[in-house]
Amino acid sequence: MSNSNQPFKPAYLTLLENNQLLVRATQADEHMTNCDLCARYCYINRFETTRGAVCRTGARAVVHNHGPHHGEEDPLRGSHGSGTIFFSWCSLRCAFCQNWEISQKGIGHEVEANELAAMMLELQAKGCHNINFVTPSHVVAQIIAAVEIAARQGLHLPLVYNTGGYDSPEALALLDGIIDIYMPDMKYGDSNNARQYSRVRGYTGANFDAVKEMHRQVGDLQLDEHGVAKRGLLVRHLVLPGRIAGTDKVLDYLANEISSDTYLNLMDQYHPCYRADDNPPLDRNLRPDEYQEALDLAVKYGLNKLDQRHAHQWYAY
Repeated sequence: MSNSNQPFKPAYLTLLENNQLLVRATQADEHMTNCDLCARYCYINRFETTRGAVCRTGARAVVHNHGPHHGEEDPLRGSHGSGTIFFSWCSLRCAFCQNWEISQKGIGHEVEANELAAMMLELQAKGCHNINFVTPSHVVAQIIAAVEIAARQGLHLPLVYNTGGYDSPEALALLDGIIDIYMPDMKYGDSNNARQYSRVRGYTGANFDAVKEMHRQVGDLQLDEHGVAKRGLLVRHLVLPGRIAGTDKVLDYLANEISSDTYLNLMDQYHPCYRADDNPPLDRNLRPDEYQEALDLAVKYGLNKLDQRHAHQWYAY
């Protein structure tokens, strides 16, 4: 994590100047005709149907809400908040999802690309530090189309890709040079647990490869003079009861295959939601000793760029 006083220029503005942002949007649309824009590879034509798509999203993105968010990690929220856009539906089926009304019921409204662009410009006008796409993996094409419109109309904030981490290399190739800050979940260190609790195949392999590619594109997190993120990788890992998340394997991979300087939010806020009661040990809260074990593993692997809000709370035990 580094600080620089150099003027910041979002990556996508270079593509705009080279007339490549519109090209990228056209390419992304072509991918939706045989969709490979998340690691499920449904291969349906999303301009014609949503049948067979786990994300249940067609040609238009579905948005639940948007606005300044002051609950994100410190480098994202700053003093004026992160400009979040919450997309409905999801390519994962986590039994413990804390936003299941959005991710599983799809509550929200369809938007055209120009409406999505207008949301970005509105958040910029409100003073937000970035545009934060929440659960974006299934709407990569729609996001790129909207960014192209918003950039032509004056958007100049860094873009945050706030993802569950089940992203395809095809999608990440399209996003290369567009996204400034990648913020993936690393949910599991064991694909069998991912299959059982999130109903997804091959999560760990896809996730680990995706995070490596994200880091290749943007590097370690860079902050401005006010401690606000400009570019780089920020990883979230939710510690689950009973070691279900495989924290040891996740942190080992992060430290040894990505970077020990990765900014990591080692999250402690797990509590039973949605269908967790039917999936023990997810039917209970996280214990203090379980979170302390995760903190000890971070120390073991030399991961010391931790989001401090949770770590300080639990070190008191």
